[in-house]
Amino acid sequence: MLVLDEYKLRINALDAPIAELRTALDIDGISAELERLEKSTEAEDFWGDLENSQVVLKRISRIKEKLARFDKFNTDLSDIQTLFELAVEADDEDAAAEIGELLAALEEELATARIDTLLSGDYDSNNAIMSFQAGAGGTEAQDWAEMLYRMYTHWAERHGFSYKILDFLDGDEAGLKSASILIEGENAYGYLKSEMGVHRLVRISPFDSSGRRHTSFAALEVMPEITEDVEVEVRTEDLKVDTYRASGAGGQHVNKTESAIRITHIPTGIVVACQNERSQHQNREVAMRMLKSKLIEIKERENLEKIEDIKGEQKLIEWGSQIRSYVFMPYTLVKDHRTGFENGNIGAVMDGDIDGFINAYLTQMAANGKTGK
Repeated sequence: MLVLDEYKLRINALDAPIAELRTALDIDGISAELERLEKSTEAEDFWGDLENSQVVLKRISRIKEKLARFDKFNTDLSDIQTLFELAVEADDEDAAAEIGELLAALEEELATARIDTLLSGDYDSNNAIMSFQAGAGGTEAQDWAEMLYRMYTHWAERHGFSYKILDFLDGDEAGLKSASILIEGENAYGYLKSEMGVHRLVRISPFDSSGRRHTSFAALEVMPEITEDVEVEVRTEDLKVDTYRASGAGGQHVNKTESAIRITHIPTGIVVACQNERSQHQNREVAMRMLKSKLIEIKERENLEKIEDIKGEQKLIEWGSQIRSYVFMPYTLVKDHRTGFENGNIGAVMDGDIDGFINAYLTQMAANGKTGK
């Protein structure tokens, strides 16, 4: 059976990428690290430092997930090889079809795992803070910003990530003017850093009674969440702190208390806000983490020696320099202008199917010798 001959070649070809993945993931190294960390949890004073114990337990969990994922590749390949041998003996066409499906699934999973190894930036493994900003154009642009917000929260759910609203300002009639969310999960920033920039929408506006075609823009900013072990010096005298009443989708105490916090970093003009926590103190802590994350992201992107080198208001995004276009009319197509990657199934994209765009960007950055921090 010719198809089985083809499958044999594909099965044999999987040994090399699995071996390469073992080296890239440093399976032996992280296995030794896991053993060391698990032994440390047996120490009498382990739970005395609750903050450190939580960091260790989280690291243990992530290593176990990586090892289990890698072990599954070997198990799946072994199962396919066994099924192949049985199919050859019985000349079974039904088994051949199943082998084809299993092979395709394993090849896709290995390709995704290979992309993971490209995430070598200093903060790629961190959680991600995403900030959405509607462009000029009123309700139409605000609706587009909310569509993007929905797309990325759906993407997070697809990957088993969780997300938390930090700040949310409703649009005048629909959509949102601005919003910030924290996406928590392994390599969240490594994946989502590719999405930073201006996103362009072309469609027949549902808000235009004449049914005319509109072009709208929304900006997306992506930062790594900076953990407590990263030192970022921010002087108190460089901060302007305002309080206001929480409102919109993120408000826990809508119009009751001035618990929401807005912090302006005077030297750079950077503004961050948080309104989702239960107290003003908690909102201030989150807003400070957001500010430090933004300063770190700018420092890395601009290749600066230190935070103090950031001078003046940062023009992170320029309207018109879109990274991607989403066209609903006169045809349906989503195209990334940096990589050339396209997807004509715009409904799937808006439901969070954006891995093709992310993988194309990471692959291009790796080919260019950049980490894309």
